[in-house]
Amino acid sequence: MIDISLENFIPAFFLTVLAGLSTGIGALIAFFSKSKSHTFLSIGLGFSAGVMVYVSFVEILAKSRHAFEAIYHDELIGESLAILCFFGGIGLSALIDRFIPEDVNPHEPKSDKQLSVLKEGSEHSLIKNSALKRTGIFTALAIGIHNFPEGFATFIAALDDMSVGITIALAIAIHNIPEGMAVSLPIYHATGERKKAFWYAFISGLAEPVGAIVGFFLLLPLMGELTFGITFGFVAGIMVYISFDELLPSARLYGNAHTTILGITLGMMVMAVSLVTFKLI
Repeated sequence: MIDISLENFIPAFFLTVLAGLSTGIGALIAFFSKSKSHTFLSIGLGFSAGVMVYVSFVEILAKSRHAFEAIYHDELIGESLAILCFFGGIGLSALIDRFIPEDVNPHEPKSDKQLSVLKEGSEHSLIKNSALKRTGIFTALAIGIHNFPEGFATFIAALDDMSVGITIALAIAIHNIPEGMAVSLPIYHATGERKKAFWYAFISGLAEPVGAIVGFFLLLPLMGELTFGITFGFVAGIMVYISFDELLPSARLYGNAHTTILGITLGMMVMAVSLVTFKLI
């Protein structure tokens, strides 16, 4: 059973806020980065994917199965329901993606060529300022929609197990960095105002803690083993979808196969060590 006391609630919410607002870090990197090398970002995105995939299959999906088994006292039913919820989470994420235009979808990674076009002066830009601003604003809205389930996933994981929550929050924070870049660059080059572009990127990350709070209070009256089983199954599916649909393609785009697999391996290793360490404490 998840401990929803105030002592657990505040740190879990704080982690979710930090993870969401890392979009502001992406904006700062976009403004001040002089290098065209995104190797570190590639490793970071691979790291995020490794953390999310590992914890989803090893820890969170298992929690879903155990919750269902506690209700129905049957391993087969418990595993079947957990799997059903897992693919339900993947389906929900895919449905959200389906209704967001590809050109502003944060799950569609931007290539270095695309970013370099945005970094050029307006006189060389291939896109008019009004279109650039529209792209930035709609990308911010799209990121806000995506961040709702991500925020809820981070929050619930942290409520249940702070060690898992910290690692997932770190992974979400890293994956929000390129999303902040995708928001800030078009708006900055359309308006010439760094401050305005930064705030658009920063505010888009607020959807993460909002999603956490809305989801939590919607489920609060229903809290029980059945709710936890469904929630953990969906959370695992959402995180695996994010990893395969966004993080891994972006990691390959910003780096190569070697930087991607390095990041994945490091992420899985850190997640595995943290889970074992906190169980020993």
